Amino acid sequence: MSATGAVRADAVADGTDLVEAYFERGWTDGLPVVPPTRARIDIMVEALGGDPAFLECKVPPRWGSLTREVLAINLVMAGCRPDYAPVVRAALLALTQTAFNLNGVQATTHMAAPLVIVNGPIAQRIGMNAGHNCFGSGNRANATIGRAIRLVLLNVGGGTPGDLDKATLGHPGKYSYCIAENESASPFAPYHVDKGFAAEDSTVFAIAAEPPHSVTNHVANDARGVLDSIVSAMSTIAHNNAVSSGHCAVVLGIEHARTIAGSGWKRADIRHYLWDRARNRFGDLAFEHRYGRIHNRNLPAWYGRDLESRVPVVPSPDNIHLFVAGGEAGRFSAFIPGWGHMSNPVLRGIDGAAPVSGPVCVDGACQL
Repeated sequence: MSATGAVRADAVADGTDLVEAYFERGWTDGLPVVPPTRARIDIMVEALGGDPAFLECKVPPRWGSLTREVLAINLVMAGCRPDYAPVVRAALLALTQTAFNLNGVQATTHMAAPLVIVNGPIAQRIGMNAGHNCFGSGNRANATIGRAIRLVLLNVGGGTPGDLDKATLGHPGKYSYCIAENESASPFAPYHVDKGFAAEDSTVFAIAAEPPHSVTNHVANDARGVLDSIVSAMSTIAHNNAVSSGHCAVVLGIEHARTIAGSGWKRADIRHYLWDRARNRFGDLAFEHRYGRIHNRNLPAWYGRDLESRVPVVPSPDNIHLFVAGGEAGRFSAFIPGWGHMSNPVLRGIDGAAPVSGPVCVDGACQL
């Protein structure tokens, strides 16, 4: 094996059980992989634009070189179709932007994993699931795109659990954590359009995230009632945003989104309401100083530090990234905490897509 992080089928002795060989060498995510034969690799390289030696990026913390051939190998192993390749490439280019701090995400003791959310026509074209059970099993595109990203983080980035990956617990999204926004059922403009891209553009959004925290509300018939349940899920002292600020995501289920839209609310109204209401008492965050006086330098300097101060979960409404996804039956949504101020999310166009209104930057991470 070389720096590719994988061995091709033609590089082993005849009769070798390739699936078992990959397990033995530690080149899988714990599940069987598709053997990357020369023919499969060549097809995938072509889908990436040819030139197998072309360097797409370096992947921390090992800073392995992700050439197109190496990416193709991992795409094949994950079970991707060739038309998934542009999404995976764009996601990895987003993850390796400095602002995302993939080195920290890969090595942290926290359970954060990169969550990738796809917008635009490509999601439907390649058959991604934005509806029922979108965070779960059953869809090849969602599962294998997310898995290919993880295999690259393992095989090229060196994020092996217990070695460079120091996550105390991890979470299931470290197998695969990829969905699409349900634009066709959403009553709001798509996320990428809200950020300046054209509706016909395709994008990937990446955020270091905890698992989805379920929000149930089968009672409210107005925006405030639904959002108050989301505020409740956000306002705890246990997740990383509470103690480290940063960014988070909120995924509105279709029924909740339609109820909110029926009250005449827009995306900006939702984000501002959640930011204004989702707060914790600093005394609770500091455990009333009973373990010693706590200042918490991880929180922005302008946050109040007296015990009765109401501390926002994130610094501004723009730090709440709002999506609509899921099936059309069931009054559920999800709050997805981020890793805190240590990582910034990145939105990136696929295949050269760029914002129509000029560059859009998130804490220094510009879309290219």
